[in-house]
Amino acid sequence: MRYLLLGPMGISGAETAPAGPRLRSLLAFLVLNAGHTVPAERLVDALYGDEPPAGASGALQSQVSRLRKSVDIEYGPAGYRLVADPEDVDVLRFERLAREGARIREAGDPGRAAVLLREALGLWRGPALVDVAHAPYAAAQSARLEELRAGAVEELAEAELSLGGDPSELLPRLREAVAAHPLRERLRGQLMRALRRCGRAAEALAEYETARTLLAEELGADPSPELAAVHLSILRGEEARPAPASRLPAQLTSFVGRDSELAALIALLGASRLVTLIGTGGTGKTRLALEAAARLPGEVCFVDLSAAPRTALAVRGALGLRDSGADDPEAALVEALRDRAVLLVLDNCEQIIEDAAALTHHLLSHCPGLRVLATSREALGITGESLRPVGPLDADAAVRLFTDRAVAVRPDFALGQPNCPTVQAICSSLDGLPLAIELAAARLRQLSLAEIADRLDDRFRLLSRGDRTKPERHRTLRAVVEWSWSLLSDDEREFAARLTVFAGGATAEAAGRVCGAGPDAEDLLASLTDKSLVEAGAGRYRMLETIRAYASEQLPSSSRELVGTAHTAYFLELAEAADPELRSADQLRWLERLSAEHANLRAALLRATRDDRPSALRLLTALSSFWWLRGLRADVAPVAAELLAVLGGDAPGALPGSLERSPDFDEAYVLCVLAAGAGGMVPDADRARAARIVAERDRPFRQPFTAFLWAISAGPSAGAERPELAGADPWSRALARAGSGHLHLFHGRMEEAALDLSAALAAFRSLGERWGTATTLTGLAGVSGALGDTGSALACADEALALFEELECWEDIADLLRERAELLRGAGQLVSARVDFERALAAARRAGTPAALAAARTALAACPPS
Repeated sequence: MRYLLLGPMGISGAETAPAGPRLRSLLAFLVLNAGHTVPAERLVDALYGDEPPAGASGALQSQVSRLRKSVDIEYGPAGYRLVADPEDVDVLRFERLAREGARIREAGDPGRAAVLLREALGLWRGPALVDVAHAPYAAAQSARLEELRAGAVEELAEAELSLGGDPSELLPRLREAVAAHPLRERLRGQLMRALRRCGRAAEALAEYETARTLLAEELGADPSPELAAVHLSILRGEEARPAPASRLPAQLTSFVGRDSELAALIALLGASRLVTLIGTGGTGKTRLALEAAARLPGEVCFVDLSAAPRTALAVRGALGLRDSGADDPEAALVEALRDRAVLLVLDNCEQIIEDAAALTHHLLSHCPGLRVLATSREALGITGESLRPVGPLDADAAVRLFTDRAVAVRPDFALGQPNCPTVQAICSSLDGLPLAIELAAARLRQLSLAEIADRLDDRFRLLSRGDRTKPERHRTLRAVVEWSWSLLSDDEREFAARLTVFAGGATAEAAGRVCGAGPDAEDLLASLTDKSLVEAGAGRYRMLETIRAYASEQLPSSSRELVGTAHTAYFLELAEAADPELRSADQLRWLERLSAEHANLRAALLRATRDDRPSALRLLTALSSFWWLRGLRADVAPVAAELLAVLGGDAPGALPGSLERSPDFDEAYVLCVLAAGAGGMVPDADRARAARIVAERDRPFRQPFTAFLWAISAGPSAGAERPELAGADPWSRALARAGSGHLHLFHGRMEEAALDLSAALAAFRSLGERWGTATTLTGLAGVSGALGDTGSALACADEALALFEELECWEDIADLLRERAELLRGAGQLVSARVDFERALAAARRAGTPAALAAARTALAACPPS
């Protein structure tokens, strides 16, 4: 959610906007103080001034309650706090960027400073706080912000004058700024310097006379020494700085996103003589390089190597050097560049990577004033090279790019609440690749937004019409990926195609096992990473979906079946190895490992459901406890429902007869019913069959969680306990004892509940298992609360919360926070109770389960602000 005050007030991402001047004034004041707690008395002063009416405090509470329907406001003993990232508040973002830009300019980096200051000033859409100008605080805050804005304008002008660009481009902005702030002498001096550099010294001197007259009339003062020094330098006829030569292609579209990357790149170019932007096709490497080069002082030359037979010949042509007929163009380049300070932008080096690397090394070794900015799909691999990966755009930048390009082809297009989710989905599906996003936005000439989203399953066909003026390899999405694919060896192509079986990436070990590459897997992955076909990070390798879709097309059906079988087998082995560890002291490490592979595990289950049902049942059984602990049951419910439809139906040969008659099948069937039930209704016949299996069971389940999950689903029972379902291992015995304690608690038998739960707690602690410990502590909190010992109840609840948070069990956290809030409310601590109810709602949102959300909302509604 973004908060806008530098111009008309706005909130992007809110379901409803605050209506009414008082409500807007309150929100604006909280936004100005976002992230900080504001006392209620200060808010009353901000809304009503020095003479608040009677009942102002009550009115404030009512207004805050109304605001909470659309924005996140926390309340505590010290006051109210708007929960917002400072980067989502335009005022705070402006202040940070302006402050950072000024600091960096003073440190001697005008290029990077200019990038930051332009971004800062670009946040202004009109006068600050214009929609709350009536508020008592508005005049002072507005004046403060306008002063900061004028200072940022001065800093930007200083940075741009230092960069030595075309001074005529500065004149309109400087004249406008001087007209708005005629007494700011620094601005006037900058305007005079820009006029002098344009050869308009007479106009510059006239500006000085205007300033001197104005200062005398308005302030009775003479010009400052700084302004007088500028005047004197013009009178002396000191030479204006010549504009450096630049050979960069003009850009016809705006530069969107990557502002921080641009600033970092400019800084890197100041520290390194060779910087290479690497990334897959379509990520915007060329555009980023051009934007950086355009902002740097000195001579710049752009060299396109995409169709060049030799790098030296392309560089010679770009520099405008004549072909002297010499046999050694490299020597001619050294002579031409030896004494010049030049930035060479070498674009598309991957086409002739060895030749480009050799020439770059040779020129940098012999031309001390030379710097090189290269773009490539793999590194040049020479000493002194600084690599700067260029990945996809982040979500916000991708949406801004789509919107910008959409308006270009459909001027009536506007991003708003109704269409924003569709645009976000399109950009996400296209991996945030700038080229793909631009091609998709261009299709708005013929298609609606919804039609574009619906057709992205066949993205290569949809995005097959591009800019005719671009190189052929950049006209369509398929051409971009084919260009990268053509640079691979046969072994790399085969391995990359097999990698597409993975969902959500893979470790090197998994890739080697599943793809049949064995010990060569790491070398192949490294090569594919170097060539920007695969992204590496945190021990995992993944393909962008666009590349994965193309590579999958290259995988023969026979290989697809073979690799799919290997993928299922690998992740079945992992799931069955992990299952017992989830009930051990090492459960956090295994939870993290399974969470990293969740997409692969789900894909393996889906494939096995259709092709290998015995393996599907084993996977489902092994993963049931993981899904419960991580709150992922709703995510896998559709796959479980598909499997249940086969298992419970009349389809002949759904399973081997021996398996269907085995106890393992019965247990897997029950777990399948439970997993499918997390996503909606399960047919009555299936639920009845599962209940019958549990009722007739006379021995422990192989999966210790099965009995627990069934009890949670079926609800507490007043009947006899089922000790025969408990396993003999220590964890199962502890869980059975905890279950007995919870049953006693449900029926009000507090002494028996405390006895069983305490014994279970000791057992779980001895095992070092967090979930069982936390669940048992939750029961003990309930016992203490029922006995009126609020202190002990809160202590148990707090220890359980810490453990659940380690495990990221958000549904359990939401439930426990509601129980904790009820304890506080019963003790008369209403403010703290409401804070816990709000925390419960936040946890329920993270859990994403409808039942948890409904319970949290109901509880919060029953505890209004005090």
